[in-house]
Amino acid sequence: MRTPYIAGNWKMHKTRAEAKDLARELVRTLDREAKKVMIAPAFTALGSVKTCLEGSHILLGAQNMGSEEQGAHTGEVSVLMLKDLGVDVVILGHSERRHKYGEPDELINRKVELALSHGLDVVLCVGETLEQRESGVTTKTVEEQMRRDLEGVAEEGLAKVTIAYEPVWAIGTGRTATPKDADDTHRFIRDLMSRMYSAKAADAMVIQYGGSVKPNNAAELMGMENIDGLLVGGASLTADSFVPIVRYDAGG
Repeated sequence: MRTPYIAGNWKMHKTRAEAKDLARELVRTLDREAKKVMIAPAFTALGSVKTCLEGSHILLGAQNMGSEEQGAHTGEVSVLMLKDLGVDVVILGHSERRHKYGEPDELINRKVELALSHGLDVVLCVGETLEQRESGVTTKTVEEQMRRDLEGVAEEGLAKVTIAYEPVWAIGTGRTATPKDADDTHRFIRDLMSRMYSAKAADAMVIQYGGSVKPNNAAELMGMENIDGLLVGGASLTADSFVPIVRYDAGG
């Protein structure tokens, strides 16, 4: 039985004080939820938010990570630094990193392997652009990303990996893949995991959906057979919108 996993990616928002205020409110309202919940503030707020999450069940995520442990890499944040701050999870391969900052699959793969080697959980994002979708290559694109990004990752390492399917054309646009369209791609990802690894690994894999998730579509998305969680962007920036998404099965 896969545990629902709802994650909030705060992107480049919130000062340390603002991040702490939201984290405290989420701990107050969500700590007793039976779901897996993660929030990923900006790098500058990780330490502050960690103090607010102490003793709670909410996980601390980072939005990205450097591909090397340490060295002459100006502007990068290493896995050792994230571990030192108490980070539990790192989001890798987000479409904004792929398409705005030009991160190729080979780089993402190095980050995935490095994060897993240091015991961090990984949320690995995959998804197609609008052009790729209209060209009918959604599954081809997703498969290429999955195979390249997970190259060298053994099946036992998958216990610390979550896949997030995020159609690029639906991120921050207000457009959302229909629940059926999203579930079809999630089903493809699960079948692909079976081919890449095993039926057991595929059945255990938690696959999130990301792309303009809101309180009014969370329940329908989570009602689909192969959607196990949500990666939430803008709607995770306030408790008023994120809490109902986490509580989708209670009328949210």
